[in-house]
Formats: sequence, structure tokens, C-alpha cells
Amino acid sequence: MGVLQNSREKSNEEPVSFVQEFGHARVTDKFPQNPSLGTWANTQRQSYKRYLKGASSSKMIEDRIQLLNKVGFEWECRHIQPWERSYEELVKFVEEFGHTRVPAKFPQNLPLGNWVRKQRSKYKKLQKEGSSSITENQIELLNKIGFEWKIYCSNSVESSTL
Repeated sequence: MGVLQNSREKSNEEPVSFVQEFGHARVTDKFPQNPSLGTWANTQRQSYKRYLKGASSSKMIEDRIQLLNKVGFEWECRHIQPWERSYEELVKFVEEFGHTRVPAKFPQNLPLGNWVRKQRSKYKKLQKEGSSSITENQIELLNKIGFEWKIYCSNSVESSTL
């Protein structure tokens, strides 16, 4: 029983750590930084659906539901929002290359370079005009991974740093 208890406690702590790191609880079933957490989140969603339908086979318990609700766990997470998907791709880029200067025509992921450019543009608009579609939470997440808001000689610098 002790091993099972420790396993449950560990799996209950992972969503809390995820929220602290990413600022939200939208753990997708294919979370690249922690595939086992993605699988676990998917299992929780499936168990929760069975629980809501009254299935006796559901392993979902009230305590776990309350814990996950407390951290803002999203029970319906069929697809990740475009901003979060691109952010996760940028995190993978940083892990591989050590910086956020994605080339405009990055061959492994062409849309990522454009997305990064748009984030800089939105931030610049916020600085100049006081409003933009970029949120404070998005700015915090980008800052957390060392996002560089200003790039000088963007094409030559971005191309030469890979």
C-alpha cells in the first residue's frame, strides 16, 4: 500500500508543478516535456467522464477531483490553443538551441519563426500604444524561457546562431 500511496501523491503533485511552471493547467495528452504527465492527464479526463456518467469502474474519487479543480485542471482539453502550442514548440527550440532567436525560415518548423516575430511585434505595440493582443501571462511565460524581445540585424543574427 505504501508504494501505491507514494505513486498517487507523486501524480497529484505533478499538475501543481505544471501550473507553477506554465501558468495554466491545460496538460495535453501529448505533452512533449513530460509524456507520462500527458498520459496521466488523459487518464484523469477519461476517468472523470466515466465518473460523471456514474460508472462503477471509474477510479476517480472526490478528493482527486477537488485537488485538480483547485489547480484549475481543464477537464475538456481536446486540443491545445494555437498560442500554447507554439509556445511549447518554442520551449523545445530553446531546449535544443539554447536561445529564442528562431530564424524566420526555420526549416524544421516554418510557422514558428513567424509566430516568434509576431510575439515581438505584439509586445512592441503594447510598449508603444499601451494595448495589444499579447497578455501579461504570455509575456511572463516568454520571459521565463529567456525570450529576447529585441533582435538586432534579425536575419543575420537569427540565421547565424543555429
